[in-house]
Amino acid sequence: MAGAGLPDDVREWIEDATGARLVGAARQAGGGRKQAWFVELDRDGEPEELFLRWDTSDPAALGDPWTVRREAAVYRALRGTPVPVAQFVSLHPTRHAMLATKISGRNWFSQIKDPAEQEAIAKEFMVHLTAVHSLDVASLALPDVDATAPIAHHVHHQLDEMDAIVEHRGGLADPVLRMALDWLRANVPAYDGRPVLVQGDTGPGNFMYEGGRVAAIVDWELAHLGDPMDDLAWVSLRAVQEPFTDLRARFREYAELSGHPVDVERIRYYRVLAEAKIMVMSHGISHLGGAQATGGGGDVGARLVFGLLHRRLCAEALAEVIGVELPEADVPPADRPSADGPLFDEVLGQLRHVVVPRVTDSFAAQRLKGMARVLKYLAARAERGAGFDELELDELGDLIGTRPVTSAAGRLAVTSGLEAGSIDPSVALPVLYRAIQRENELLRESSGVLADRHYESPV
Repeated sequence: MAGAGLPDDVREWIEDATGARLVGAARQAGGGRKQAWFVELDRDGEPEELFLRWDTSDPAALGDPWTVRREAAVYRALRGTPVPVAQFVSLHPTRHAMLATKISGRNWFSQIKDPAEQEAIAKEFMVHLTAVHSLDVASLALPDVDATAPIAHHVHHQLDEMDAIVEHRGGLADPVLRMALDWLRANVPAYDGRPVLVQGDTGPGNFMYEGGRVAAIVDWELAHLGDPMDDLAWVSLRAVQEPFTDLRARFREYAELSGHPVDVERIRYYRVLAEAKIMVMSHGISHLGGAQATGGGGDVGARLVFGLLHRRLCAEALAEVIGVELPEADVPPADRPSADGPLFDEVLGQLRHVVVPRVTDSFAAQRLKGMARVLKYLAARAERGAGFDELELDELGDLIGTRPVTSAAGRLAVTSGLEAGSIDPSVALPVLYRAIQRENELLRESSGVLADRHYESPV
């Protein structure tokens, strides 16, 4: 069946919106809960391809404002501007699904092997980011946006969105997140420059390139009005995941092109905000049904690795702005090898050498690699997890005054203490960071080079 995997109403909408016959649809790797599909059409005998962005979760249940429908409004607003983006085609009348033109190219910056090509593309991206920040936001006609409000208003709006999500989903926030949100609320930068369109989540991995040039900037669901340093913070965040040539040189180029001087303290503020936003996205998901709540089929391995990475980066970014020195954790070796070690090794070997090489579907291959990451983590946890858990329980007990039954309960008790004012954030953060470091060790083989990545200085 043409478009197998897509519901009847989605297939019908595609054909109605395009006036062409749907002949195929293939889900692509990546995209998180917002699925990415290439849609094949036949238009009077001529082949045509479009891009389908589709969120199968229920944003109302998640309390999530960062929807495909919100993203579609940004694509509409950017039509006719100098910013290279896919062209908006259609928005499903009820579902969170959007059609856009398909952009040829790749998005993983790390796949560029020629250093000269890397630098040329990175420099061109900063030119395009300058173009985004140069747009007249009042003329963009973005819905539900006050283009005349000061930047501080837009920052508070972001914080209000995050607090609303935590409240909507229920439960106490992770203590690192709680500290970050409280600090952000109390330290909004006193910057009164002109608000710009901030892409959010911008940088390597969220633009397409081909033939040594930037083809298009993608992923706009986090776009908002605000401070240009907000976007530079996101560039530096994404550069942790995929190193982006000489970041300091790129920021100097941006300052020269845009007229916006690089403000280190504001970038540090927005790094905390960006990391907090990533943590808010995952808050309470397990209580809401896990994969089912987020549309199902997510890459659990990537979620495990990047969830810990950004919790660690949030703690490190927060420690930098509040002036806390983070300790090196005591990471004891395993007392003895796990009895299940050989079994984990055998299954991982089968996946690596037998299954993955025979899988031709890129989406399925990505999921298999994610499963391998989970197995590596479970193998490490079987060998060392129990000892690490005991250390965390002891440390949490010293912090909250009584040894908790579980680590999860202890962390929630820390959050309660932070909210009540009985626990000092500067005391709690080093304790929490020790456990984060030990979890980082358990995920080291799954995380690869990410296990040792940190933020670069912006200047």
